[in-house]
Amino acid sequence: MEAIEPQYGTAALLLIAAAAVAVLLVLIIVIKLHAFVALVLVSVLTAIAVGFDFGDIPDVLMFGFADTIGSVALLVAFGVMLGRLLEVTGGAQVLADTLINRFGEDRAPFALGVAALIFGFPIFFDAGLVVFLPIILTVARRFGGSLLYYALPAAGAFAAMHAIVPPHPGPVAAATALDASIGVTLLVGVPIAVLSWYVGSYLVSRVLGARFNVPLPDVIFGEVREQDESDPDAVQRMGQRPPSFGTVLSILLIPLVLIGLNTVLDTLVQAGDLDEGEAWVEFLMLLGNTPVALLITVLAAIFVLGRPNASMATVTRILDEALGPVCAIILITGAGGMFGGVLELSGIGAALSDSLSDMGISLILQAFIIATLLRVAQGSATVALTTTAGLIAGPVAAAGLNDFKLTLLVVAIAAGATVLSHVNDSGFWLVSRFFGMDEATTLKTWTVMETTLGTSAFVIAWVLWGVF
Repeated sequence: MEAIEPQYGTAALLLIAAAAVAVLLVLIIVIKLHAFVALVLVSVLTAIAVGFDFGDIPDVLMFGFADTIGSVALLVAFGVMLGRLLEVTGGAQVLADTLINRFGEDRAPFALGVAALIFGFPIFFDAGLVVFLPIILTVARRFGGSLLYYALPAAGAFAAMHAIVPPHPGPVAAATALDASIGVTLLVGVPIAVLSWYVGSYLVSRVLGARFNVPLPDVIFGEVREQDESDPDAVQRMGQRPPSFGTVLSILLIPLVLIGLNTVLDTLVQAGDLDEGEAWVEFLMLLGNTPVALLITVLAAIFVLGRPNASMATVTRILDEALGPVCAIILITGAGGMFGGVLELSGIGAALSDSLSDMGISLILQAFIIATLLRVAQGSATVALTTTAGLIAGPVAAAGLNDFKLTLLVVAIAAGATVLSHVNDSGFWLVSRFFGMDEATTLKTWTVMETTLGTSAFVIAWVLWGVF
């Protein structure tokens, strides 16, 4: 669906967006209206305010909702199924114990973050988060204290890799638009992502964890049923014979390998090294499609972790019970995408881009500022990243920069597209509900961490820009 021709100037559109966010926060935080209801209501009111035809508003609402829920629903559903199986079979505990024994108790949050950096290389943010959720929660349950000590380093690692490092789509699209080398972007992006994660996520998580005591949510850990005498295969805890570390790791590597293969093949097709449409390429890419990869992983977990301990009826019941708590997560995340979609189609991004296209400042600072403003205005990091890259592509080409500086521009854009995640970002709602935080706490923790993460990446890129 295409954006409408703006009926108002940039200032008026930004005021409408700011008012919509303010009303949404008041409805949710002050009035305590359910987040799903508030998001849909404000989306409708915003669509009316920016001038959409009344007959087009249902399609406008579905644009962001369907796009978000279509990608999130399957990931969340398969993710919590996998997480619940790992939890009840003792697999998550085995992983947590092994991780802690290798790194030590005091370095458990750091170990989670490092593991997430590795897993985050080929896996998108949301998919990586749902796969890692049971491990994060198991470690947090063992040691106690605020969940933020363990959740933010891992979530920040996935966010850093997804935003900055190819072959993730955002940095690849930006590098392509600026005619930057994907290889150089990868080589430069990885150390910048790791450094910005350590400063902007891991160290910041120590401060936020000490300030905000976020308890363990029940999104994975529901009440464990007592043994059902009528079902001889039912067990109080399926982890009476926990799987080996190698078994659990092998299952978690399934999505890593499949999704990574999909990413590599897609990159080779885009580069022209493989012919698009080849049957074997399409088949392998299908297996590496994120929902399909997670489906395969869940099936493997059912037969490797579940069936040796219980009947299929018991395993099915466990999976069914895992889905209940996440229905609200899926709907609220979809509604967050709806609100962001309304802002995107309203023309706010285009109007803002036009007004910022000639700022008279250095290219790297211009890239960061434009990406930041677009991120804040319409919520989508991908839209902010690709729009900014397209906007500055002309001046960048005229400047005749080398590959290293082109890569630093990609990082600056990615940094701006990362900061200030808030209520018009579907990822904000995913994190809020997964970690059991209310909206105010999420703004004070997740939004702050995303901002320090993006700012750290930009500062590193800016310093390198000045040195080289």
